[in-house]
Amino acid sequence: MTEQTTPRRIRPADRKSQLAALASALFAAHGYAHVSVADIARAAGVTAPSVYRHFADKQALLVAAVLTGGDRLQACTDRVLSRPECALDDLADELAELGVDYPQAVSMWRANSAFLTEDQNTEILLRTREIVERWGAVIRANRPQLGDRAAVRVAWAVLSVAGSLTVHHTRLSNTRAKAALHELISRTLVLDTDTAPPFTAPTLPPSGERTRRDEILDAASELFADRGYTAVGIDDIGAAVGISGPSVYNHFPSKLSILVSITRRSATTLEAGVIAAYARTSRPGPLLRGLVDSYVAAITTSPDLVVGFRSARILPAQTDTSEHLDSQRRYVRRWIDLLRDVHPGLPSEEAAVAVHSALSIVNDAVGMRRGTARDEFTAEMAYLMKGVLGV
Repeated sequence: MTEQTTPRRIRPADRKSQLAALASALFAAHGYAHVSVADIARAAGVTAPSVYRHFADKQALLVAAVLTGGDRLQACTDRVLSRPECALDDLADELAELGVDYPQAVSMWRANSAFLTEDQNTEILLRTREIVERWGAVIRANRPQLGDRAAVRVAWAVLSVAGSLTVHHTRLSNTRAKAALHELISRTLVLDTDTAPPFTAPTLPPSGERTRRDEILDAASELFADRGYTAVGIDDIGAAVGISGPSVYNHFPSKLSILVSITRRSATTLEAGVIAAYARTSRPGPLLRGLVDSYVAAITTSPDLVVGFRSARILPAQTDTSEHLDSQRRYVRRWIDLLRDVHPGLPSEEAAVAVHSALSIVNDAVGMRRGTARDEFTAEMAYLMKGVLGV
């Protein structure tokens, strides 16, 4: 992490909890892999040895940050469910406020699960699932016609929407951000995945003859999505395609070049979806729905997109990688512009919040592999995204 953070000296009595909170903020801003214990100590106005008196290592700080977020999410849930005859609007109010005031509470685990142990992930998953199921019970109480499973799937989508502010940097006042999140959460809460229409993947041009390079990219993409880029070595990639690690260098000069190629391939896939959508229609509503369908099809058939969107903090600021980040921004900008065409008068900032909320629903579900093997998964994802966008 190169950006300097203004030190905030903390009282000894508060040190452990505040170190966890500062670590959470730094991990969210810069990515776990790019924050050191020294960075956290500097932000706290203490020395690195002082941090180690409370935490064994950086991973222990991550666990504390994730659990602190879980505590906040639990407290928010307890607070809203304590209200007599809790209404859906009450749930939207509380989650919108939490999503703006402490967005890491609903996103820290999803963004950093690759850096946790299997046991830690299981513990946090069970805790999160319990919270989401409690939201599902509130949804069912207010919408008795909704099935139990549909209510829980809607609740998971609500979690993604509430935590979506951490994936972009749209400048918006807290008041406007809370209002925007409240509106999007409210839209999500009235959806019913059991009514999702059948999903038909857009037809894209054939990609051509496959090569050994493609096999290496496929294997690396799976490994990066599963373990995270930093935890995967060249030998791992070679073994996945039946060759030695050094043999991979006959096709790519470095592990970074493999990641760059994956991100370029993901950008090419998205652009193919855009071209196919524009070939079918020029009307904003159908166009945006077509982009949703092509995105869902792409992210559910290859891990490239998950790897690509996670790579923003991994790829260094150099010419051959900045083009990928620019491509991502242009792609999202197209969604934002189309959404504003569909909803005249919608400010650009609110449109950006809506688009990132919709993308977060499927990104989170695929990234956490939550129900992705079900036949109806793609249809439900496209339905939820279109519902949040109002298209």
